Amino acid sequence: MKGADLMPRTLIHKILQAHLVDGRLEAGETIGIRIDQTLTQDITGTMTMMEYEAMGAPRPATELSVNYVDHNMMQLGFENADDHEFLRTFSARHGMVFSKPGNGICHQVHLERFSVPGKTLLGADSHTPTCGGAGMVAIGAGGLDVALAIAGRPFFLACPKVLLVSLIGRLRPFVTAKDVILKLLSILTTKGNVGWVLEYGGPGVRTLSVPERATITNMGAELGVTTSVFPSDEVTRRFLRRQGRAKTWRPLAADRGAAYDRVIELDLGKVEPMVACPHSPDNVKTVREAGPVPVNQVCIGSCTNSSIRDLLTVAAMLKGRAARPEVGLVVAPGSRQVLQNIARTDALHTLLAAGARLDEAACGFCIGAAQAPQTGAVSVRTSNRNFEGRSGTKTAGVYLASPETAAACALTGRLTDPRDLKMRYPRVKEPERLLVDDSMILAPPKGRSKVEVFRGPNLVGPAPMDALPDRLAGPAALVLGDKITTDHIMPAGHLAIYRSNVPKYASYVFYRVDPSFAARSIEARDRGKAVFIVAGESYGQGSSREHAALCPRFLGVRAVIARSIERIHQANLVNFGILPLVFADGNDAARIRPGDELELDGLRAAVRAGGAIAVRNATQNFFFEARLAAAERQREILLAGGVLNTVRQNC
Repeated sequence: MKGADLMPRTLIHKILQAHLVDGRLEAGETIGIRIDQTLTQDITGTMTMMEYEAMGAPRPATELSVNYVDHNMMQLGFENADDHEFLRTFSARHGMVFSKPGNGICHQVHLERFSVPGKTLLGADSHTPTCGGAGMVAIGAGGLDVALAIAGRPFFLACPKVLLVSLIGRLRPFVTAKDVILKLLSILTTKGNVGWVLEYGGPGVRTLSVPERATITNMGAELGVTTSVFPSDEVTRRFLRRQGRAKTWRPLAADRGAAYDRVIELDLGKVEPMVACPHSPDNVKTVREAGPVPVNQVCIGSCTNSSIRDLLTVAAMLKGRAARPEVGLVVAPGSRQVLQNIARTDALHTLLAAGARLDEAACGFCIGAAQAPQTGAVSVRTSNRNFEGRSGTKTAGVYLASPETAAACALTGRLTDPRDLKMRYPRVKEPERLLVDDSMILAPPKGRSKVEVFRGPNLVGPAPMDALPDRLAGPAALVLGDKITTDHIMPAGHLAIYRSNVPKYASYVFYRVDPSFAARSIEARDRGKAVFIVAGESYGQGSSREHAALCPRFLGVRAVIARSIERIHQANLVNFGILPLVFADGNDAARIRPGDELELDGLRAAVRAGGAIAVRNATQNFFFEARLAAAERQREILLAGGVLNTVRQNC
């Protein structure tokens, strides 16, 4: 046995080592890991499956690949239903599992029905780390990376640094796991955490249920970390037993004496009810500091807080009471299992009697696809993001809070610390025997080669992409500030019906930032010019949607130059042949004006070398340097013009 194998290891390194197929487990080194499971949802899944098809659609090499439908549920036109049928028939034809519309949100359902401690999960959704609450290494990625994993290719990433969050103590009444992750967001913020993993340990871990742990790992995505993971212990075992999956359990924990790159100790007993104020998940205050703001809407649900425990607790708080007349109360179960089980108690009746509108078990209000609030409203939500306009109403202010805080706000009509209600905290007891009904989870049929894949007229995949030229020249079409999210780049909400149609969806790139951007970019592209985007820190934070790279590439964008770029978006830019460049001197960002002509010469040699790239601002006649934020493997992809080109070259 090698000496390194005798060293005490972190939990994340144990799981990564068991799946390592390329590279060394040293922070910052590029590693390739084997992926056991994948998931997609309907607004990422259609493109992922078309990309998988472009690779020749080999037999899935994963242990499990699930295509969920949970985002575009309204079906106001044919587009959503067509996409759903495409995914159902594609899954049946190519040997994947399909979760039907109405079965629930992918992360909640996957946690309940498919999570396995010690396994790896790659999902085309940034909140895939939810399953880290059950001891998985679960990572969000672009759809193209997921397609490659289904085909048996390793998933490549920078070996992360590991931050141990050592939990001590126990949460007090009305203080929740949501408050824990909001507290961490107040400490770590949404910026500067690329290349890190959060690992939870300490005696406080055993006081948290798996759904509570999943709330914390879910919102680790807002920190910008690669993933978050809890140990697998007796709490995990009980959760899996209640799901009828006890045989999948195995104990997993870090070795005693394992070394971490950073340690934070958090006393659960000192955490207070917290709220993320508009318009960022890290704009965190205690509820008492933020209140008492009048509230117009309360939405309880999403993949962050829609478990059986969450809804039973809310129902207990609302029992015999009603939401204020001026407050619209919406409750959305996270899965059909959650809905069926609360329906077996009086909780569902209690919620309805309190004035709640019952939403479908889907993403809905979280992604701006339902329940947009009124003009200028204050909406308190248990979801994970509160970017400006994400709710569907640009003038609304969204506050992120726990289900307990949300229930208190519904009862009082203002932002309220639930401890100020002067009620006894309801210690709810979840049923030991859950009703488990997997009838809406469809396994591949026998004789699947006879299945015909349905393709509607809205299904238009990516066009062929050319290799990187030696020279790029063109306008800085947009000059942006910090924290540009994928919502800024590719609007969600009702426009997501075009996720399967690249040319149509591309016409909405940066639509809510600059409605003329798409037309100006196409004009420049058609004149043979490259299009550049200039930005500040944390460019591309938010969701994993690869359309935020794919659609700009369709418009002719060939480079993003920013102070920093978030992990998933950086990988997506590379996958579609867009240069991810970081200012060598951040002050140079302020010197560039919208419309300035930029020139990059000798690009192919510079990309191969991986060093600094000289950029000339031809309009103002000065040079600045940018660093190519790409590992060696990624540089080869950029030279080829995108990962699909490299796959075709190697076939």
